[in-house]
Amino acid sequence: MTRTRCPWGASPPVYVLYHDTEWGVPLRQDQKLFEMLILESAQAGLSWLTVLSKRDAYREAFSGFNPRRIAKYDNTQLTSLLANDRIIRNRRKIESAINNARRYLEVQNEFGSFHGYIWGFVDGHPIQNSWRTLKEIPSSTLESKAMSKDLKARGFTFIGPTICYAYMQAIGMVNDHLVECFRHHAVQNY
Repeated sequence: MTRTRCPWGASPPVYVLYHDTEWGVPLRQDQKLFEMLILESAQAGLSWLTVLSKRDAYREAFSGFNPRRIAKYDNTQLTSLLANDRIIRNRRKIESAINNARRYLEVQNEFGSFHGYIWGFVDGHPIQNSWRTLKEIPSSTLESKAMSKDLKARGFTFIGPTICYAYMQAIGMVNDHLVECFRHHAVQNY
């Protein structure tokens, strides 16, 4: 049986798996939210395929995305990360990941959880869109602009409105599966 998918999620296999199991599923686990935040920030200016293909290497290089450990990274870890050819070796993005771990912990302390804070931008409930073509999907929205502005005010970096919208899509704050995609209805039920 052939399933209809969003066109971007039909190939290669790493996209198919990500599309079919993760993208758009409402996520409320703090450490997983942190992982996706770091990965989306690393994507800036690159394809998601590039980042997704390096995800396991990122997990290994960045202490399993443990924000408490990453927040303590110093020049020794920074130098090691810059030499790691399995990840994106952009100094500003690596420094951003370390900085964002520190800011993430501050948000957790202030709000009790990161998911409580981040999901507040959509009043705790996913936005259910009904797009028929990829061209209809915006690159940013009022919610992603508000998120970006607030995160930047809290000291986060590499977190513009477009990255925030991609993050919202990835963690299920918005359902941007096309209506013909078999996952569109499935993620509505989470």
